[in-house]
Amino acid sequence: MNAYLQELWDKALNIIKNGLTEVSFNTWIKSITPISIEKNTIKLSVPNELTRGVLNNKYKDQITKALKILTSKKYNIEFLISEDDEAITSDELNKIKNKNKSNTKSDTMLNPKYTFDSFVVGNSNRFAHAASLAVAESPAKAYNPLFIYGGVGLGKTHLMHAIGHYILKNNKSLKVVYVSSEKFTNELVNSIKDDKNVEFRNKYRNIDVLLIDDIQFIAGKERTQEEFFHTFNSLYEANKQIILSSDRPPKEISTLEDRLISRFEWGLIADIQPPDFETRIAILKKKADVEKLNVPNDVMVYIATKIKSNIRELEGALIRIVAFSSLTNKEITVDLATEALKDIISSKQSKQITIRLIQEVVSNYYNLKIEDFKSARRTRNVAFPRQIAMYLSRKLTDMSLPKIGEEFGGRDHTTVIHAYEKISANLKVDESLQNAINELTKRITQQ
Repeated sequence: MNAYLQELWDKALNIIKNGLTEVSFNTWIKSITPISIEKNTIKLSVPNELTRGVLNNKYKDQITKALKILTSKKYNIEFLISEDDEAITSDELNKIKNKNKSNTKSDTMLNPKYTFDSFVVGNSNRFAHAASLAVAESPAKAYNPLFIYGGVGLGKTHLMHAIGHYILKNNKSLKVVYVSSEKFTNELVNSIKDDKNVEFRNKYRNIDVLLIDDIQFIAGKERTQEEFFHTFNSLYEANKQIILSSDRPPKEISTLEDRLISRFEWGLIADIQPPDFETRIAILKKKADVEKLNVPNDVMVYIATKIKSNIRELEGALIRIVAFSSLTNKEITVDLATEALKDIISSKQSKQITIRLIQEVVSNYYNLKIEDFKSARRTRNVAFPRQIAMYLSRKLTDMSLPKIGEEFGGRDHTTVIHAYEKISANLKVDESLQNAINELTKRITQQ
């Protein structure tokens, strides 16, 4: 971002502010960061999809007019979400943050908002936070690899980014790479297709810190696991730091090779649980403080009481209430919060557990498709998860055995009985299965 654009945007803000209420300005306009200006287009970074939608529908004309007053030119405005790796390139992010040359060489793709300072520590994540900070302070000397696991929206990615930021801030010469397992796989596939294996390996093996998010998604991908196995060994033997995240511990990642499970367990495994009430309140207060939102304490208590599953939903509820207040020009109260969240809360309270829901959760957990459960496939990677889904269908619903069998590809009720009895017997002796069933049950009941 050049100095001209920043100066232009600062002047535009003063014009826009005069035409809005303080709440509207602080909620929708203040969080915008100018990215670039090219010919007739100005790109602006916004924090989330909700903000982008409101800006496009309600405030885009005001922004365009303010810029036209200053430049006598009508610019095309593009709102890009700051967390979208594809929407904002690493080059643009580097320009925003004015990174030095050594850091721009690191293909970090780190979200500037995800730091240790912005992470709210509570009983549910204290251990994972401490482990992450220890690794950030002493890469490859504290815990290697560090494996962080927990449910969706609990802060795993936040900690991964925080580690990367801390290392780069304090070790400017180190090369850090953050990538999702999906992107790693896609790059591998493209390197094979384009005959660029050497370039791919150089990228991931000649670095100091590798952070891979959602590593569970390499399960079942033999070529990806093979490549990552050698990448892991190369980095580990060179005393480079590896940090991984997943939605479950290594032993519960179905179809993950034993040699990878073993290596993932070489270092430290840290889990993150859903936040308790006190932590939920702290998260809401932190979000309100960062976004400069004036939200009464009793409204935060109401949100924390109703939204318990994860941080994303908590923060989303807070933004929804503020947006509702701004759009209706009403004061933020518990009554307004109740009105704003009625659809979310009622759907959470009334949502029934169905066989379809169980199939969705179990298939996602084991990286399968629902169709696999209904197919004739009998390989263990399909048959065992299918039996688990049947077991949970029997435990968590009132459906009859024939009905359950029907939902699993028209299978006989005796097949359901066999599955239930087999899983019940294995639960008595298999601790990893116990953990998997507990995790699946939690996910199903929290949907």
